[in-house]
Amino acid sequence: MTDFSGLIEGYRRFKANGWKQQRERWTQLASGQNPRLMVIACSDSRVDPTIIFDTSPGEIFMVRNIANMVPPFETTAGRHGVSAALEFAVTQLEVPEIVVLGHQSCGGCAAALTRRFENAEKGQGGFIADWMSMLDEARDKVVAEHGHGEEAVRALEWEAVKVSIANLRTFPCVPIREQKGKLKIHGAYFAVADGILHLLDEETGEFSPA
Repeated sequence: MTDFSGLIEGYRRFKANGWKQQRERWTQLASGQNPRLMVIACSDSRVDPTIIFDTSPGEIFMVRNIANMVPPFETTAGRHGVSAALEFAVTQLEVPEIVVLGHQSCGGCAAALTRRFENAEKGQGGFIADWMSMLDEARDKVVAEHGHGEEAVRALEWEAVKVSIANLRTFPCVPIREQKGKLKIHGAYFAVADGILHLLDEETGEFSPA
């Protein structure tokens, strides 16, 4: 497994090979970025959007967090990292598309399903519990329909994508641009075990292979 020294070795390979191969690209990027996509993905080490979508530097404006969640629009005091990134992508970079990417075997969704950190102190799981409380309503629905088994985990992983999309639309800048045809939102789900990407049909609420 790669440790910090492994990262430095990787950097040296990149500088000697990859950077040189795309030197013109890096020169262009030094003056600014113009991504056409924002991807909101999980922090999970197995789910790297740049690898899954085979993209080059500068093509994706990305946010990664536990369970690829977007919080609802709030004006309370606090450090709203996802909200700030979304605001920057939509109002400053004016990205025309946003993808919410969920994935198989999501630890955050599993924690939401089991409520593993429900009474934990901050720094001992409490932050995770607070963050995953965004799925409380979806979790109760999933448990009522599927119980607590593997099928329930998959169902909640799908619901996490839908909840994040719904929360995206609570930000005033999002529906305004959608209505004008300037912004499209997509839901996707990556199955780690077989490498298949599933896309959400918002009309049916179903995911199907791309």
